[in-house]
Amino acid sequence: MVRPAPDGLRTAGRAVPRGRAGARRGAQLGAGLVLYAASIALLVHPALGSTPWDVLSQGVARVVGWTFGTATVAVSLVVLACWVPLRQRPGVGTVANVLVIGALVDPFLALAGMLPESLPLAVRGAMVVLGIGVNALATGLYVGARLGPGPRDGLMTGLVARTGRPVRLVRGAIEVVVVAAGWALGGTVGVGTLAYALAIGPLVHVLLPRLTVPTER
Repeated sequence: MVRPAPDGLRTAGRAVPRGRAGARRGAQLGAGLVLYAASIALLVHPALGSTPWDVLSQGVARVVGWTFGTATVAVSLVVLACWVPLRQRPGVGTVANVLVIGALVDPFLALAGMLPESLPLAVRGAMVVLGIGVNALATGLYVGARLGPGPRDGLMTGLVARTGRPVRLVRGAIEVVVVAAGWALGGTVGVGTLAYALAIGPLVHVLLPRLTVPTER
């Protein structure tokens, strides 16, 4: 019997050095978070409806007078506070999620703001489709890095663990509450919100297994 090399990972019959795996995880995390911030801008700018949590951030930003990025960070911190009674533990990826996305989303929105004001509906729709695809890729990258869930992901998994309810039910309930709250505060709900809700699950389901870094042995 051949034992796995102590300094490596074993995937597809080959040992992969831990240093290489760690570098991949860090690179995936960084790329995923940057792309996630870009996807938010692609979805928010067309004003056809954003992701559920971004609808809430829009509403908070409008009521309080903050930038979208600042509101996103504030919402993330509130969600993290909800982790305490759920006994969820953040990882480096959790902290990076809050800081990187919060720091980059406003610059990406500023870049999107340089586009012509009266974009044709077809172009705006294409931005939403692209945004959903980039968001799914970004989610697969940063979750697959296995360096800690994002604040919203941890809230969902924590509630699933505490309540014993199915993931689909818990996630759906959270997003309904979040969208309703965001809409009440002035966030934009539209066809983009519905398209995201329908498409993101299947897309991540396909991408995540292909982007998950193998576990160490």
